[in-house]
Amino acid sequence: MKLISWNVNGIRSVLTKGFIEFVKTEDPDILCLQEIKAHPHQVDKILEEYSHAWNSAKKPGYSGTAVFSKVKPLSIKYGLNNIEDSEGRVITLEFKKYYLVNVYTPNAQHELTRLKYRMQWDQDFLMHLKDLEKTKPIIFGGDLNVAHKEIDLKNPKSNERNPGFTIEERTNFDKILNSGFIDTFREFNPSPDQYTWWSYRFNARKRNIGWRIDYFCISKELRPHLENAFILKETLGSDHAPIGIVLKE
Repeated sequence: MKLISWNVNGIRSVLTKGFIEFVKTEDPDILCLQEIKAHPHQVDKILEEYSHAWNSAKKPGYSGTAVFSKVKPLSIKYGLNNIEDSEGRVITLEFKKYYLVNVYTPNAQHELTRLKYRMQWDQDFLMHLKDLEKTKPIIFGGDLNVAHKEIDLKNPKSNERNPGFTIEERTNFDKILNSGFIDTFREFNPSPDQYTWWSYRFNARKRNIGWRIDYFCISKELRPHLENAFILKETLGSDHAPIGIVLKE
């Protein structure tokens, strides 16, 4: 079972940059997208061999998530429990042996104007995960908008109070992992300079001045099934690279 997650920074844009060819080449069983910035009616029919789930933001051209699955889910839920999800940030798919949660975590924004909101959102998200986990183990993936440790970005010292690397955001991610989840990529690759997002400025991607802010995490119960976790850093089309995991039955 191969799962891929990608913040596409606009699905209509990435469709003009080799997206369909990428999917054909990688052939994921499940594909999670973030920041789709569109509603289904704005996109021509794509990936018809997959079951589709879209959670588009109410605001045009903003945020949103989508999941494409070769296996039809038993159920689909949008948002966090009973909390309104007008920004289209969470999709939860139920499968026979696990839940899959596709997530696009809110950014704390310039000058941390949204940090307070982000802190509450993180708590609500963790509560959502733990509620689900009472029934089945969980795979969650997406753009979590946090570089967890200093190894996860090129210039940690100069970014200590910048969105995505505040102590508050990193502590909240600690809480998620400490509650029983595994950062799959670090199970296989402890090396530095492994990033999933690069600024469009200053030729950052070519110079590999980046951040690792995209993750697949799993319940500890699923660790024996985890075969690999990877970053497809050579895949272009967005300011993020796709990430993936492989699970055995």
